[in-house]
Amino acid sequence: MRRGPLTWGIVLALLSLYFIWGSTYLAIRYTLESLPPLLTAGYRFLGAGLTLYVALRIAGHPHPEGRRWLGAALVGTLLLFGGNGLVMLAERHVHSGLVAVLLASVALWTALFSGLFGQWPSRREFIGIAIGLLGVVLLNLEGNLQAHPLGAFMVLGSALAWALGSVLSTRLPMPRGLMAAAAQMLCGGALLTLVGSLLGETWPAHPTALSLWAFAYMLVFGSLVGFTAYNYLLQRVSASLATSYAYVNPVVAVLLGVWLGGESISSYGIAALVIILSAVALVASARKAPPVGSRDEFPELAEVA
Repeated sequence: MRRGPLTWGIVLALLSLYFIWGSTYLAIRYTLESLPPLLTAGYRFLGAGLTLYVALRIAGHPHPEGRRWLGAALVGTLLLFGGNGLVMLAERHVHSGLVAVLLASVALWTALFSGLFGQWPSRREFIGIAIGLLGVVLLNLEGNLQAHPLGAFMVLGSALAWALGSVLSTRLPMPRGLMAAAAQMLCGGALLTLVGSLLGETWPAHPTALSLWAFAYMLVFGSLVGFTAYNYLLQRVSASLATSYAYVNPVVAVLLGVWLGGESISSYGIAALVIILSAVALVASARKAPPVGSRDEFPELAEVA
């Protein structure tokens, strides 16, 4: 398997996922104060996807072919409708900090799906994943977070959908470069909006200012920046490293609670932070490129937009 150095682009993309996506759990909670879950997610990804698509078209990127739209639609359904949509629904029942903790299993499910498709993580990556999950468990000792059964089930479904979509994104025909992110957001956003409308969700006439600011933050940073960075990583690094955000995000969520919510952090939290960062370093040191076969079959996936 080919290996390569950690470039500045990869490092910046990882940091954006660690910190931006770690903050979106709190942003989702603020959004749901006055906005509907599925319609909000749909509008978020439609807005971000359309913005990125138009920018790429103006820059001269071609409109994706039909079969690549199909691949983007499947992956967008798994990542955004299954992954994000279920999280939006779950946060009506489950505390945002616990959602972040439960979603740490994404790294483990991604390793499993990658193995089923013929690319098991290396021993060092497996050790890093195990250490990261241990850190998340330790972090959960910070408080008495209680899971609503239905909400917890939704979060588990979200983790499974996100992991499978992440693995399939390197094995299905995708639009070129960052156009893949635009197409996935457009398809996933359209499905979220359709299902939300069919379920009777409506946009309120007078949403709170906090909800609107949180929605704008998720649209610009969580989707336009974060999801684009995630697609960039999936095309260039191993799935284990790309999904390492899953056990860093709970740390960010807890630290935000300390900063914005007046919460405290104990020695357990500090130890968990050290353990999780050590796990990320271990996975990063074992970095592998995506499957060679996927790039050979669809070489344009490796192009930089």
